[in-house]
Amino acid sequence: NVWCAAGKGTFGTEELVQRMRQVRLADRVTHGQVILPQLGAVGVAAHEVKAQTGFQVLYGPVYARDIKAFIQAGLKATQAMRRVHFTFYDRLVLTPVEAMLSLKYLVGLSVVFVLLSGWQKGGYAPGAMIQQGPHVLGNIGVAFLSGAVLGPALLPWLPGRRFAVKGVCVGLLVALGLTVVGLTGSRLESASWLLLTMSISSFLTMNFTGASTYTSLSGVQREMRTAVPVQLAGFGLGTALWILSRFL
Repeated sequence: NVWCAAGKGTFGTEELVQRMRQVRLADRVTHGQVILPQLGAVGVAAHEVKAQTGFQVLYGPVYARDIKAFIQAGLKATQAMRRVHFTFYDRLVLTPVEAMLSLKYLVGLSVVFVLLSGWQKGGYAPGAMIQQGPHVLGNIGVAFLSGAVLGPALLPWLPGRRFAVKGVCVGLLVALGLTVVGLTGSRLESASWLLLTMSISSFLTMNFTGASTYTSLSGVQREMRTAVPVQLAGFGLGTALWILSRFL
C-alpha cells in the first residue's frame, strides 16, 4: 500500500520525479499540478518535486474512490476524505497479502520439520515421518494462521502496543487451545509447540506493521531490534525441545 511504500522510501520524491519525466508529463498536461495520495505524503518532499519538475503537489483523499469527488469539488477534500479507516474488514482484506509474503517461510519450515519428524529412539524411520508429518504440518499451519490472520484481525483487542507482543498473546491462546484438544503430544512436545507457536505468531504479526496505518518506520525498526532476538531465541529453544521429544 501507499503508506508502506512511502515509509520505506519506494514511493518517494526521486521515484515520483523519475516517473513524471519518463512519461513526459509536462508535455501532456498544462495545469502544472499532480495529485498524490494523502498517505504518500511521508515519502514525498513537495518543494523538491516543484523545483525539479515545475509541478505543484496536491495531496488528494485517502481512498482512490474519492478522487472524482475531490476533483469535482475544486480539489478540496472534505473531512471524511481525510479520515483513515482501519476496521476489522480493512485488516482482514490485507491478511492475504501478508500471508502470501510469508508463504516462503511456511513452506521451508514445514519441509524441515516434516523431515525431522522421522527421527526417533531407534534412528530415522520414514514410517514415523509419514505418521507424524500431518500432525506437524497442522501445528505449523495453525501457528502461521495465528500470526498472519488472527493477529491482524484481532489487533485492537489484543493486549500490548507492540505488534510482536500482540502476536505472542494470540499465539499463546492458540497453543493452549491445541494442547487442550490434545494435538501437541507429550508435555515436552507441548512445551515445544507453545514456544514455536508464540514465536512464529509474534514474528508474523509484527510483519503486519508494514500494512497498518499507524506505525512508523523508526518505530518498526526499534521494535524489531528488541523483538527479533527474542523470537529467534524462543523459536530455537522450541525447536530443540521438539527434537529432544522425538527421542524420549
